[in-house]
Amino acid sequence: MKLLILGATGPTGRHVIDLAVRSGDSVTAFVRNQAALGDLAERVTPVTGDATSHRDLAAAAAGHDALVSALARGNSVRADGLFTRASAAVIGAAGEVGVSRLVWLSSFGVGDTFHWSSTTQKLIYSTLLRSIYADKEIADESIRSSGLDWTVVYPTRLTHGPAMGTYRADGRLPMKGNPTISRADVAAFMHQAAHGSEWINRAAVISD
Repeated sequence: MKLLILGATGPTGRHVIDLAVRSGDSVTAFVRNQAALGDLAERVTPVTGDATSHRDLAAAAAGHDALVSALARGNSVRADGLFTRASAAVIGAAGEVGVSRLVWLSSFGVGDTFHWSSTTQKLIYSTLLRSIYADKEIADESIRSSGLDWTVVYPTRLTHGPAMGTYRADGRLPMKGNPTISRADVAAFMHQAAHGSEWINRAAVISD
């Protein structure tokens, strides 16, 4: 499978790349700075561009089977419109070059998932993460109405732990406290979703 991966140099994106390469996929890593790929640069096709640019994404996406976005703001709590601008660019580019499959990383607590959150989660989402989650909500709604074969992934609090393979994934999950999931497990789910049809046009809440 030919995959174009956005957010490839981030901690979740790097896990997606590693899984894809090991499974025999042909991987294009869409990055702002190729040097940030480090040793991964020799295992993928690096393409430099702006994830909010329709033109850059269309040039990179042509000929691929699926787009996988692990875009994130790192440690910043300010969205600066990244997700709304990137989603518009991805939707436009995918439509232009005929790539219908999109797996998009969001966050639990965005949109309707906020209402299923625990009291602890609601406090965090409505204060510290308010700006980013508002931006992500607009992006997610755009993707849902895009006409693409989308999957939006809603992980709980991300950790740098190893992949356990015992996570839960469903349209809705009960929440207590502030549960976590490793980035490695999220990447495994996203990679699997890109290869299958089970999660097409569905949102996936994922947590340990």
